[in-house]
Amino acid sequence: MAGNSFGELFRITTFGESHGKAIGVIVDGCPSNIEIDEAFIQSELDKRRPGQSKITTQRKESDTAQILSGVFEGKTTGTPISIVIPNEDQRSKDYSHIADKYRPSHADYTYQMKYGIRDYRGGGRSSARETAARVAAGAIAKLFLKKQGIEIFAHVSGAGQIETPNVDSSDLQALLQIREDNIVRCADPATANEMIDFIDQIRKNGDTVGGRISTIIRGVPAGLGEPVFDRLHAELGKAMLSINAVHGFEYGSGFDGSRLKGSEHNDIFTQENGKIVTRTNFSGGIQGGISNGMDITFRVAFKPVATIMRDQSTLNQEGEETTISGKGRHDPCVVPRAVIIVEAMAALVIADQLLKQKAYSNI
Repeated sequence: MAGNSFGELFRITTFGESHGKAIGVIVDGCPSNIEIDEAFIQSELDKRRPGQSKITTQRKESDTAQILSGVFEGKTTGTPISIVIPNEDQRSKDYSHIADKYRPSHADYTYQMKYGIRDYRGGGRSSARETAARVAAGAIAKLFLKKQGIEIFAHVSGAGQIETPNVDSSDLQALLQIREDNIVRCADPATANEMIDFIDQIRKNGDTVGGRISTIIRGVPAGLGEPVFDRLHAELGKAMLSINAVHGFEYGSGFDGSRLKGSEHNDIFTQENGKIVTRTNFSGGIQGGISNGMDITFRVAFKPVATIMRDQSTLNQEGEETTISGKGRHDPCVVPRAVIIVEAMAALVIADQLLKQKAYSNI
């Protein structure tokens, strides 16, 4: 099975299934002498773990990370870092009713066609449970980026038809506190309350809903990214679109920018304290596929979770019409838990790009 690794110099490979014994990740290429704060890694996993609120799946997993290699006396050694996260609350019987049925909008049919076999227990490898391994690896990338003065902040900016007004992003730590004070992880308290009530009602109706996550990466130096095919925004887009349920990615002004004239959209260069900056940031911190030193901004759109607690018509493996009933424990809206996954993937991209640039500068 190809496609389980991400990155080039800062490279990760994840493994495991939703209802197997464990999931995990191998991080290869992390520089040596990076202080590893295991409490921080666990706190990142806690933000993604299931069962944390009434608007998330009630599967009970502690998502306790076990570092098996690559760290000695609290610092990275430069060798592969392996992390295992045991699965503690498997309920494979919740999925016995779909052993020969294809769930609408899931990967059941496509996995069967590609491999000739599928793990129907929660989707197996296609389950979003795999993203816990990414979060663990992303936490290590964040620790590396912190030494470079780079911050990453994401929050839920939309759920269904509800949109968050523009928030003051001058103090990312203040926004982080606001985000973590509500279960939907929105940086605007009033909108957060509206979203929570809305998602909870969706849950009670046995349905699901999609949402949006907005992200800022601050402190990235100018010069990261590779022309022509490996542009920085292309790498970020690939990273985000690899996350379960993601259906859209836009950076900077995104699709809204297509409605503007060039005279309205161009980012004019100026100087602040001897540093070249732009007056506006419609480019989202990336021009020509390369970072320009401004904040990198992007938005990710998530579809509604495919499993709904309602009967739906479908086909079985014999091609016969049948009915499928939603069972098990699922999120009514994935974005509150996906915030930290988006941050993790962004961290992995920037860490990889930073190592590439450092390698070139040493040639």
